[in-house]
Amino acid sequence: MAENSTPDILYTIVDEAPELASASFLPIIRKFADAAGVSVGTKDISLAARIIATFPENLTDDQRQSDDLAALGELVKTADANVIKLPNISASVPQLVAAVEELQAQGYKLPDYPYEPSTDAEKEIRARYDSIKGSAVNPVLREGNSDRRAAKAVKNYAQNNPHSMGSWASDSKTKVSSMPGNDFYANEKSATISADQAGDAKIEFVAKDGSVTVLKDAWPLTEGTVADATFMSVKALSSFLEGAIEDTKSDGTMFSLHMKATMMKVSDPIIFGYAVKAWLKPVFDKYGAELKALGVNANSGMGDLLERVKGNSEITAAIEAVRAERPEMYMVDSDKGITNLHVPSDVIIDASMPAVIRAGGKGWDSQGNKGDVNCVIPDNCYATVYDETINYFKANGALDVTKAGSVANVGLMAQKAEEYGSHPTTFEAPADGVIRVVLANGDTLHSHDVEAGDIWRACTVKKAPIENWIQLALDRQRLTGSEAIFWLDANRAHDAELIKYVTPALEAAGVADKFLILAPREATRQSLETITAGKDSIAITGNVLRDYLTDLFPILELGTSAKMLSIVKLMNGGGLFETGAGGSAPKHVQQLVEENHLRWDSMGEFCALGESLNFLADVKGNKKAGVLGAAAEVATQGILDNNKSPDRKVGQPDNRDSHYWFARYWAEALAAQTEDSELAEHFAPIAGALAASEGAILSELAAAQGAPADIGGYYHPSVEKKAAVMRPSATLNDIIG
Repeated sequence: MAENSTPDILYTIVDEAPELASASFLPIIRKFADAAGVSVGTKDISLAARIIATFPENLTDDQRQSDDLAALGELVKTADANVIKLPNISASVPQLVAAVEELQAQGYKLPDYPYEPSTDAEKEIRARYDSIKGSAVNPVLREGNSDRRAAKAVKNYAQNNPHSMGSWASDSKTKVSSMPGNDFYANEKSATISADQAGDAKIEFVAKDGSVTVLKDAWPLTEGTVADATFMSVKALSSFLEGAIEDTKSDGTMFSLHMKATMMKVSDPIIFGYAVKAWLKPVFDKYGAELKALGVNANSGMGDLLERVKGNSEITAAIEAVRAERPEMYMVDSDKGITNLHVPSDVIIDASMPAVIRAGGKGWDSQGNKGDVNCVIPDNCYATVYDETINYFKANGALDVTKAGSVANVGLMAQKAEEYGSHPTTFEAPADGVIRVVLANGDTLHSHDVEAGDIWRACTVKKAPIENWIQLALDRQRLTGSEAIFWLDANRAHDAELIKYVTPALEAAGVADKFLILAPREATRQSLETITAGKDSIAITGNVLRDYLTDLFPILELGTSAKMLSIVKLMNGGGLFETGAGGSAPKHVQQLVEENHLRWDSMGEFCALGESLNFLADVKGNKKAGVLGAAAEVATQGILDNNKSPDRKVGQPDNRDSHYWFARYWAEALAAQTEDSELAEHFAPIAGALAASEGAILSELAAAQGAPADIGGYYHPSVEKKAAVMRPSATLNDIIG
């Protein structure tokens, strides 16, 4: 359980590979920080901890945990916040259910997840679980806008040690397919709230008979807020998906669906379910009643469906018959038969699309063979980014990472900005009718004619975050002199409202000539041309594009997004330092459990640690923290210069080896510095011991690999077992403590 006090730095307890790495790295951080009088505490925001905190009445005193996410949510609104935030699971329903089942098996008397709640009690349980799933963490903690970029040392290393890039052919059949209309992009309406419109609005459904149902009451809209509403027609979606499958077969490519069912936890699982139903349309048409009786929910994916029907030979045979007629499908794991449509959280667009692009437009089929891919991204809001990237590389060939410049990002995300804050205001239309937003003054702000099942959503971005975002963009452009582009589409309703903020602000600052305002497609091409020429660009984007681009460009430039420097300048003066992306973390855990090798790269943690310590020095005047921070940066450079990052295969150095080297380089830098003689004297013997024990430590770390590792659980591992696996060197442990 996490500490209740507020230390100088808070380090988050999370999930999967990043949390396993913390079992090795956090003791090192605490050992070094303690020498400078810097306290380092933890807050547990893992999926398991959030489940446990949600149902305290079901648990014993020993099992209960405090709601650390809520506590952190309050802390980040203060100037005292200094949080190092690692990637956590944004749970899909299958992940949530798996975590609950694991906790139940460990003795936690949690209620089952009610797929179809019927009683008030079941509905209340479902609502509590639904508050945990999807992107439940980041919107709470991100009380500031994002400044994300590659550290200079990381960029230099990538240029000098280029990662592999697939070759692009000009006649590649890989493409992006999106709906021709009637999607979220086409149906969007947006307005900026005036003083006389401000107050608590309502979202209502008006049926054909005139009856009114309140879908959301007391939806606060403050003056200056940009408020959007839109919907996707599910008839148009189904027609598009069925056509995309046939189009894929005609092209002889692989079908792949790319979404973000974790962050867009209400709308995207529904869209995913329609893709499953389109793929297995003959089966659903013929056996719909039987599938419903078996508890099949297409939104949970084909993996769950296949598990539920495995005892029914007739339906199983029908599924196999349909599969034989379908085109090849993009695979998550060819060896295990896990398809693109197995689990909604398995294919996350900001990881899956860059992987296809980096591979030269290739995916892997059921036989493990590479091939061209039809990348199906139903909604057009951001699909053009990937479409233009593919078109660019078809015409120009793969990016030369040895010469490429860099795309940094300034992202608008504070206070649940834009679509990533839409979860409480997303609904499936209960019938044909109208869904509308009614303002506090009684006026209707937005309304849409909808049909039963249509996916309607609303979202906002507040005035203060917008103004803060623009100022952050001005600051970054002034400091770097780089090309700077606001990725805003004047033909999209929401973006047009943001442009009304951006243009006057640039003119007032006298810097309108230093910025471009381009729609995502044009901004993508401009940015690719810029970095191909070896120059840098700043992408100034909304929340979703912040998420997508801070994977796309780093994966192309660096080979990974886990090494990015991510600083959230909290609006009330604190700091949130985010580490690398966690999209590949499940495979890392699988490898650790099977052969005790963790290939997770902690470079993101190394970078965040240095920034956090430097922030502490600046804000609290702790000079020793500044010395620690500067030395941590030297250690990070040492990891890169000496190629001490983890390798991928068992028997090679892994995450634990990199932590030894970081500790050694950190201690050596502290012993060598002259700014603080007390710290130099303290760390000289530690540096000496780490160097003298190199052979023993590396031998002990190597000896741990090869056999299966028992960590006592996937979502809720044993603290003791986790420590035993991740700290196998007795010699290193004696030095670190």
